Amino acid sequence: MLKRLCLSVSAVAALSLVGAVNAAEYLNGIEWQEPAVVTPGKTDSDAPSDAVVLFDGKDLSLWNNGENWIVKDGVATTGKGRIQTKESFGDCQLHIEWAAPTPATGEGQGRGNNGVLIMDRYEVQILDSYENKTYFDGQAGAIYKQQPPAVNAMRPPGQWNTYDIFFTAPRFDDQGNLESAAYVTVLHNGVLIQNQFELLGDTPYSRPPQYKAHPPKAPLTLFEHGNAVRFRNIWIREFTPVKGKQVREPFIRNGNKETPIK
Repeated sequence: MLKRLCLSVSAVAALSLVGAVNAAEYLNGIEWQEPAVVTPGKTDSDAPSDAVVLFDGKDLSLWNNGENWIVKDGVATTGKGRIQTKESFGDCQLHIEWAAPTPATGEGQGRGNNGVLIMDRYEVQILDSYENKTYFDGQAGAIYKQQPPAVNAMRPPGQWNTYDIFFTAPRFDDQGNLESAAYVTVLHNGVLIQNQFELLGDTPYSRPPQYKAHPPKAPLTLFEHGNAVRFRNIWIREFTPVKGKQVREPFIRNGNKETPIK
């Protein structure tokens, strides 16, 4: 009986300690804006309510030179020359679906070559890399000439591939000096292949990367390299973090007692 009583007292003490711990609350002293309400798409591929739908299967009217590509049965196929969005974007989330030509012809960089050029200068490579060898920082999902994908997540030619790209634009000061680099995260068919990669600059073919000051927003470009790459379901949403205002120093509240964090 005495043993049971001791156990009960110990249990009560433990519960009291848990209650005391839970009663203490850390407050950062920040007054936050209320996050906006966004309605997600019916699937992860569908555009959320705040996205700009750049290609919905009907036309390429939101793109410069879009009239020179082929739009049929909900699909846009590479035509003559690159296309570029009429609108400009900075920090963003980009969804794009693409398929390499069939039958597969050519090899290396000559097979299903295209590219997503963010801000018209930072390229995520599009290439038929299904059982097709090339230089690793030029295969599908590479940050061109800077970083290979962590893995090759390609589907066979003719099947649809999905890129979900999360991009942070570089920042420049008033004198055009780089303050912070560009960063990019890429999912290829739901597989993480680039994780917050810090770009070394732009992604040219014939020289080292470099940063040159440019506006905070710029167009999105799709290449044309003579391969009939197909595209569908392209949408983009600008990303703006919720802002907060520091209204007091951080503190711990425990009941009626407030302890500043120093």
